[in-house]
Amino acid sequence: RKIMKKYKYYKHKIDYLFAIFLLIILFPIFILITSYVFIFLGRPIIFKQKRPGLNAKPFDIYKFRSMAIQKDFSQNSNFDSIRLNKFGKFLRSTSLDELPSLINVLKGEMSFIGPRPLLMEYLNLYNEEQLTRHKVKPGITGLAQVSGRNKLNWEEKFKKDIYYVTNYNFKLDMKILFLTIWKVVLRYDINSKGDATCSPFKGNNK
Repeated sequence: RKIMKKYKYYKHKIDYLFAIFLLIILFPIFILITSYVFIFLGRPIIFKQKRPGLNAKPFDIYKFRSMAIQKDFSQNSNFDSIRLNKFGKFLRSTSLDELPSLINVLKGEMSFIGPRPLLMEYLNLYNEEQLTRHKVKPGITGLAQVSGRNKLNWEEKFKKDIYYVTNYNFKLDMKILFLTIWKVVLRYDINSKGDATCSPFKGNNK
């Protein structure tokens, strides 16, 4: 129990140091991806969006943009699929679009492992239990992601998030990290069937 408390205390320090390390060694990849995003998708290079963080406090999450900006297709029911070209799909399937989130970790807004930060508009749709996912920092990867990612329904995702919040420790984090690397290498569990992105959360019992 003492080891768990120490880990929870030092986790943010580990996140900070590991983020610096990765930003340094992955800098050439950052430059390469930036160039390719500019060529295949144009500007802006970085996708920025408000997300709820620790205690539901809003912050700007950073990712490499993986979708084209095409307003002409906004009325199409399959709009996201049209905007997500082959290069965008590659970024997502390899999770390379998540690399700028290392800046969020460095700023103390995110952890490497924790519940994924969802959309701000979902906050008013959560029940009391689901809101507990915001008792820890959101993560670049999490238990729900390695347990099925977008193939899980929303109820299953929240159960995984809540379990993590109440049970996280060094051993669980290492397990999630290992499974994340394994699934990224295999490009497994990327999207729900037939969708470019996961279906939106519409509230409980909907």
